[in-house]
Amino acid sequence: MKPPSRRNLLHSFTGTALASLLHGEALSARNPLAPKPPHHPAKARAVIQIFCPGGLSHVDSWDYKPELTKRQGKPFDAEGKLQFFASKPGNCQQGWWPFRQHGACGRWISDLFPRLAGLVDDMAFIHSMQSKSALHGPAMFMANSGFILPGFPSMGSWVTYGLGSSSADLPAFVVLPDPRGLPPGGVINWGAGFLPAVHQGTTLNTDPARPPIDDLFPQDEFAHLKGDAERQSREFLQTLNRTHAASRQTNTELEARIAAYALAARLQLSAPEATDLRGESEGTRKLYRLEHPDIGPFGRQCLLARRLVERGVRFVQIYCGAENTTAKKVRPNWDSHEDLVRDHGYWGQILDSGAAALLTDLKSRGLLDGTLVICTTEFGRQPAAQGAGKGRDHNPGAFTAWMAGGGVKGGTAHGHTDDLGFKAAEKPLFCYDLHATALHLLGLDHEKLTFYNNGINRRLTDVHGHVIKDIIS
Repeated sequence: MKPPSRRNLLHSFTGTALASLLHGEALSARNPLAPKPPHHPAKARAVIQIFCPGGLSHVDSWDYKPELTKRQGKPFDAEGKLQFFASKPGNCQQGWWPFRQHGACGRWISDLFPRLAGLVDDMAFIHSMQSKSALHGPAMFMANSGFILPGFPSMGSWVTYGLGSSSADLPAFVVLPDPRGLPPGGVINWGAGFLPAVHQGTTLNTDPARPPIDDLFPQDEFAHLKGDAERQSREFLQTLNRTHAASRQTNTELEARIAAYALAARLQLSAPEATDLRGESEGTRKLYRLEHPDIGPFGRQCLLARRLVERGVRFVQIYCGAENTTAKKVRPNWDSHEDLVRDHGYWGQILDSGAAALLTDLKSRGLLDGTLVICTTEFGRQPAAQGAGKGRDHNPGAFTAWMAGGGVKGGTAHGHTDDLGFKAAEKPLFCYDLHATALHLLGLDHEKLTFYNNGINRRLTDVHGHVIKDIIS
């Protein structure tokens, strides 16, 4: 009989036999995810980031522009000199949903988000965000890592590098993709880049019909290996792993892989428990609208995020939308070139329901004060119609992000776009400033959080970034 290969052993014994870890030594001095002290007292201990790939339109959601309404139907560029990303500007197009004032702060929010509108006193809006790219992939990379090129560490990776993990049995950085698929740029969005590979994000399946992590449990053909046979196989595999890694000590991916398989052994118990929603009350299930065929999947992502931060996960990233492809019934994300009413109308109710439920649930459990919630997108959309249609083109010159909880001063706003929402006009910001602020709230100084790579001390904010002090409590 042909002996099993190392690859098959690795695939079948997801615990990879770090016996000492399986006997309780989960966090040791050698563990790169052991908890680390912050640079200064933190206001937040965890982050939940909601990312809306495709380009959420600020002028249809968070950024009220009465001048755009006054100029409805008039040429946006009468001289014909401008060129948008994929089109020449059409006529000025007012927000497709009415804007109204909400909360004690009186913030203007469109009717696209009726549930979130009731929570504006807990939210801080950053209206002057910009990107350096109008392409989805590079803009996604910039929003996640600070660089338009792939291969740089994501914010979640920097956070776990700086603070470690507060959970022995779950990953420090978890990503919950949209059930429809991965976002533009794929898994690079949560990669560790040049940081030790152990800091990359761990993807959890959000489909309740699938196991939380692919290949977490042995295949049926290895089901007979139990008890002493399983223990001996794990010990043998441990020997192979350590022998293989000993001559490759500069390859952090090997150590990360060994640590990942050790964590996988613990995840066989912890991941199913963390993702099992059967213990949630009926009221909670209704809050997240889990039974709704369209809204329910994102509601499940948000509920899973709450359960993960409850269990010590440091950084959770949720994607509200998948890759930017053409529409069937609707676009699979916020990239509304042809029909913004159709696409944003669909995705708006999904984001509104899930995000509002998450904020409400965190607050009711006393978790919002210690959890920073961020909602962003890679760029905005143009205030003019795309041609003669009902869509809007990409707009890297302006978009809105918001934060809540974790030391954020609710009911506030920072920056402004111009009268039509075309460009950031007052206090313009890039992702560097958003990242610097998030790190600050976690107790990390973005200028001190560095890693030496290729002759330079790299950081998440590159050589940029300022903490947005007027939205911090």
